[in-house]
Amino acid sequence: MSVEFIGYVGAQNGSEIHPPSGPTIDLKHIEAAARAHEEGGFDRALVAFGSSSPESQHIAAHAASLTKRLGLMIAHRPGFTAPTLAARQLATLDQLSGGRIAVHIITGGSDDEMARDGDHTTKDVRYARTNEYLDIVRQEWSSEKPFDYDGKFYQVKQGFGAVKPVVNNHLPIYFGGSSDEAIPVAGKHADIYALWGETQAQVREAIARVRAAAAKHGRTVRFSLSLRPVLAATEEAAWARADDIVARTRALREKAGLPISGHAPANAGSQRLLQAAGQGSRLDKRLWTGVAAITGAAGNSTGLVGTPEQVAEGLLDYYDLGVTTFLIRGFDPLDDAVAYGRDLIPLVRELVAQRDAEPARAAG
Repeated sequence: MSVEFIGYVGAQNGSEIHPPSGPTIDLKHIEAAARAHEEGGFDRALVAFGSSSPESQHIAAHAASLTKRLGLMIAHRPGFTAPTLAARQLATLDQLSGGRIAVHIITGGSDDEMARDGDHTTKDVRYARTNEYLDIVRQEWSSEKPFDYDGKFYQVKQGFGAVKPVVNNHLPIYFGGSSDEAIPVAGKHADIYALWGETQAQVREAIARVRAAAAKHGRTVRFSLSLRPVLAATEEAAWARADDIVARTRALREKAGLPISGHAPANAGSQRLLQAAGQGSRLDKRLWTGVAAITGAAGNSTGLVGTPEQVAEGLLDYYDLGVTTFLIRGFDPLDDAVAYGRDLIPLVRELVAQRDAEPARAAG
């Protein structure tokens, strides 16, 4: 099975070790990041969503205009736009970009963040709403005639979208959320279920949960894993770089008055990463939790550390568990994207091709 790589295009340069620099929407950075990912052989790039960030669809539209092949995965929060309108917005952008758009559904695990946008619902309500939202979005994309929808949150009368996605009247739906409320919705709607960089045991357990939820709808789901690879020419140098990243992250958080311990995140995904971090900073072969422990696992914050060959081997371990998409971004965003494209992505693709050929040779 082919493997997919997703990178990250931010509106400005910044990471846990680099305070945001430049204007809030830095056109030069967007251009450099989009082109680095296209030239590096990434399949897609994530454009993130947050309660204070620039609007993800517009950033993605600009990145699409700068590239010819790179796909864009647009983080999208249900509930703030009518689902019929959101479906047409995404389909329109897909048409304008030549079929390069996917959507990443992030319902929202933090009540505090949701409240900043005026949403005061609870998590169980939000996921129930997301379920209806995606029902309607998918019908707007696929229906060849007007449709009605009568739900608890949405009532649509004679809804219809004249603009459809380029491929099969559907955009790939990536889906994030690890709570008990999220898994049934993922099973019903996700094409690709997105995990953060958890231990192999956690990934195995999560995949089983989502597959069971999808089976109830007669569906199969693919799986994505998000990681922050830390590469160097030697393993020793890679771990030294990881230690430096931890030290710089801690220093910047202390300077900003942010906590470096005692975190109590609201969302289940961060809680799962912190459970892993509680087992140590180096897990499995080379899973690294140092930054996750300091930041409260605020987002994609665990990594694999080593030479490109060692990190590729680590990614293959997850591939063997059923992961076929890797969302990778670095702590030095542009430099790391270039390094991944040069040193890591081609190697992983080669190893996956060799791995997939083994059963065929054995059967022959």
